[in-house]
Parts: sequence; structure tokens; C-alpha cells
Amino acid sequence: MMNSHNQQLSLLSLSLALLLLSGLRVEARLQHHATKYQKLFVFGDSYVDTGNTRIDQPGSWKNPYGITFPGKPAGRFSDGRVLTDYIAKFLGLKSPLPYKFRKFIPQNLKYGMNFAYGGTGVFDTSSKNPNMTIQIDFFKQLIKENVYTASDLSKSVALVSVAGNDYNFYLARNGSIQGFPSFIASVVNQTAINLLRIQSLGVKKIVVDGLQPLGCLPGSTASLSFQKCNSTFNDLVLLHNNLLNQAVTKLNEQTKNKTTFIVLDLYDSFLSVLNHPSSNNIKDAFKPCCVGISSQYSCGSVDENNVKKYKVCDHPKSAFFWDLLHPTQAGWLAVYNELQTTKALQQIRY
Repeated sequence: MMNSHNQQLSLLSLSLALLLLSGLRVEARLQHHATKYQKLFVFGDSYVDTGNTRIDQPGSWKNPYGITFPGKPAGRFSDGRVLTDYIAKFLGLKSPLPYKFRKFIPQNLKYGMNFAYGGTGVFDTSSKNPNMTIQIDFFKQLIKENVYTASDLSKSVALVSVAGNDYNFYLARNGSIQGFPSFIASVVNQTAINLLRIQSLGVKKIVVDGLQPLGCLPGSTASLSFQKCNSTFNDLVLLHNNLLNQAVTKLNEQTKNKTTFIVLDLYDSFLSVLNHPSSNNIKDAFKPCCVGISSQYSCGSVDENNVKKYKVCDHPKSAFFWDLLHPTQAGWLAVYNELQTTKALQQIRY
């Protein structure tokens, strides 16, 4: 017998799933490329999460997130679409179903699945959400249950996002700058282990995001009045990306296929847009669109009387950053357009 609390939770999950499904229907209209790949599996953090994070956690399920797409909060850490949606579009697929909703919208399992959770890293972070190792465990269990067959996996792509939560957590625990390089090496090493594990489960093409310029995120540039990037942070990002590129080259050598593992260069793509905002229809390059009214609040904050404690810019479509960490839909679209000029994105399709 289901108690009323569980019934409420179940109904809430169902209503969220229906909201998600309406968004997925809109996503279907975005498809434009036909490829041999029929499924997309996604692992990582808030740069690719499309609804797994719990409704009681800050961000993605709170107003004003989702105001551009689908028009209300729907589990994305942005005003609209995120990187997952654009990579799915590139492959001619619907955006894959968040793992959390697998039992509510079973008809959408055929497009793959999104296991990513906001706030997570390759190691444990301050987030209680499952880290990437556990996300891959979820994937492995579904394969074991025959939700996805070897044939399905042979026509699939994995998208892996490692957007820096491990590094934020390292700094939050007072990790030293001197110890940072060796910690970066351990994050990249664990990322490589994760990539190999996804491939060993049968996925044919694995795409991993290079780290974006953390020193250009509003959280880093606020002290510089949102005018320029913090070069110290970006130097550390370059170390991460150099080690990641080396690790991926090595993995491709081991698998005797130069394009099994592919790195998406978010660093250069972000910088291209930030350095030439007007050519991407962006007016506000560094200033976030949605911010708390003071430092104790953030985008989406409300007080105990449910009075909002944030402000939103007039034109999210002309801002690159949505909040202190995440791009707007317009920002992600501009990054995606930059990525389309790279060899890496073309290699995904073939």
C-alpha cells in the first residue's frame, strides 16, 4: 500500500516526466542530421544534465531556470537548452531521457539515456548526487537488465562532461595551489578510466568535453567586475586539457582506432565566443543574466516567504552566461556553432 507521501512523490515525478516529454517533443523538431548512430548516452555534470538533479536542490528545477525553453523549470541548469541537446541534434536524435524518468517515459528509452547529475565530478564532491563511477554503474545495470543490447550499444555515442566540480571541491577544502597539478593529473587519470570503462561496455564512440576556461566563468570574474578572465585559473585549465589530450591519444592507440575517443575543445570554443561576442549575437559576454540580489543569494533564490531574491536580465538571448557557472541557451548555441567548425565534431558522426 502506497502512503500519501509516496503517492505525492510519485505524482510529482509523473508530472515532471510529462513536462519533460513535452520538451522532448519540441526537441524532435530540432533534428537535422542523419547518422549511423541511434542512441546517445550522457555522463557527467550540470553542463549536460537535463533533469536528473532532485527538485529540492538549488537551480535547474527552480524559477527562472527554463524560461527560454521549455518556458518553465525542466531540470536544465540554464534558461533553456544545454550541450546535450545540441549534440543530440547534431546526431539527428532526440535529447536522451534522464535516468530518473526511465520508468515514466519508457517509449523514449530508444534514444539513449542521460545519467548526468548537476554538481558531480569524477570523484565525490560536496554534491550528494552520484559521481561518474556510479553513473556508469547505473548504465552497466541497465545493460545487465537487457534494457540496451549489444546491437544498441554498437550504434551509440557517449558524451562525457567533466566541467570542473572536482576542482571547485578541491579549492573549497583548502587544497593548495602547489598540490593542484598532481590533483589535476588524478582527475584526468580517473576520467580516462571512466572513458575506457564506457567503451568496454560496448559504446563505439566516446566524446569527452575538454575543460572550459574556468577563469572566464562569472564566479571567477566577479572580482574583476565581469570584465576579463582570471589567467591563473585558465593556466590550470590548460594543464588539465593537455593531460586529457595526451590520455585520449593513448586510449586511441590502445584501441587501434584514432577516432574511438574524441575531445571536444570547449576551451577554444568558449574563448572564441567571448572574444567575438557580436559575431555570435551576444551583447553581454562576461556578465551573468541571472544573479542573486546580494552575495548571500543566487539565481533562483527565494526567502522564507517565497519572495524572489534574484534578478534576471531583460534579454537572456543576448547574454552568454545564465548564472555564475552556466551558459544561457544562446551561449550554448554559440559554442555549438563554434564546435561545428572543428574536426572533432565531424568525427563523431562517422
